Amino acid sequence: MVECVQKIREISGKKTKKDGITTLGSIMVTLFLVVLFMVPTVFASDVPGQKTYERLSKALESGADSSLIQKLNEESRSLNWSEAEETEFVGNLRIVGSKHTGDAETIPGIYLIRKLTGELFILSVPENLSDLAENSSSPYAFLDTAFENKMEFKIKRVDAAVADKIYTFAQLTAKPEQVLLDRVFKASIILMLFFVMVGMGMTLTIKDFMLVFTKPRGILVGQLLQFGLMPFLAMVLGHVLGFYEAYPFIFVGMILITAIPGGVTSNLMTYYAKGDLALSISLTSFSTVLSIVFTPLLLAFYCSDMPEITIPVKVVIQTILILVIIPLILGMSFRGKWPELAKKMTPFFSALGIIALLVLIIAGVLSNLTIFTDTARYGVKFYLTVFSITMLGMLFGILFSKLFRIDNYQTRAISLETGLRNSALAMTIALLIQDSMGDFFSSMFVTSGIFGLIMYLAGIISIFSYKYLLPVGEQVEGVEEVVPV
Repeated sequence: MVECVQKIREISGKKTKKDGITTLGSIMVTLFLVVLFMVPTVFASDVPGQKTYERLSKALESGADSSLIQKLNEESRSLNWSEAEETEFVGNLRIVGSKHTGDAETIPGIYLIRKLTGELFILSVPENLSDLAENSSSPYAFLDTAFENKMEFKIKRVDAAVADKIYTFAQLTAKPEQVLLDRVFKASIILMLFFVMVGMGMTLTIKDFMLVFTKPRGILVGQLLQFGLMPFLAMVLGHVLGFYEAYPFIFVGMILITAIPGGVTSNLMTYYAKGDLALSISLTSFSTVLSIVFTPLLLAFYCSDMPEITIPVKVVIQTILILVIIPLILGMSFRGKWPELAKKMTPFFSALGIIALLVLIIAGVLSNLTIFTDTARYGVKFYLTVFSITMLGMLFGILFSKLFRIDNYQTRAISLETGLRNSALAMTIALLIQDSMGDFFSSMFVTSGIFGLIMYLAGIISIFSYKYLLPVGEQVEGVEEVVPV
């Protein structure tokens, strides 16, 4: 990263009025993107299928109306499917309750199919549960693994009343197939994040980790803020503003984005803020390594008392290990063997990090445009909460740093490292676990993606504020020169 920002300095030279205009343009673009996300919510309506999904989930959670699930499953088999309407669409499978084992005598849960528009179908499952076995020739084979992906469904549909409510039932006419673009998207994101972390590893040396012995206060305060204060702040806001009860997966998304380590963005922002870049890089390095423990631990800790939420801790650990720790070690090993080549490749990997984030956000938004019409869920309160998390994080970064008498030069780095996170990693984890968790509206992914956009706006505001809040003089930190603001 040091080599990357040095290259930026060589190309851009000293700051001029033109640089100021460029910065102003960046702010305007960022504001435009935020407004672009918020505008569609003005004309929103309730997402179809939401109430049905919540009703069935609560029926199983409470146990008070568990007979409804049995009635729906029985009714679906007695319908006249011979004259049912046939249709095709792209959507996701959702499983409310336990999955079938293939040898169970009764159905413990219910299968739902959700179109991308939100319309919900109750899937009619064969009475002979062996049809769900992997070796079955039935369209229902592999059904218990289909929930992991976006699928192309071919069904027959029938509307029928059960317990004074109208439900739409579906019967599979062909085996669901994973959408090709979904398969490519997931594979691309995983590979892209892997190589981004390899690139980050190429910017690191053992010296970056040894900084804890020369600047222990900065490192310790930074980690305390990242893994201590920020998740706690998200938890408090989630409870106070009602997300915990009304929209639990938004709450989990808030915890996820604050339990994720810092990334390349905080390093670049620290450079432009004329903060301690070496400290920023070390904080990112430490938090990245520690995330394999703290990210799943914090998710489990803050979400353990939510009955509808089960955190797949093992999957989170595996994701961080495979997509973060291993490529980081590979990148550091590569730099150790071929330092000159690693320096030349650093700008490419830094650019890849920005591209990866943009691809994740744009692709995620384009494939989930309908969710932004849900103003109750993703309204002004949601956007302001996400903005508050990142801004308050940077503000508390300043307050705690000054409390421990850390100078302004290092405080700038700690502040940015506290408020800015590796949102690409958060979105990837959300993408990989959302279906297994039953995140019906992809709320974890949306929360992480919106945070990834808004944090740039918050970072730019903070950089301008540091001129008045954290003035610094001329200092030299390694090869980085920080001139007066």
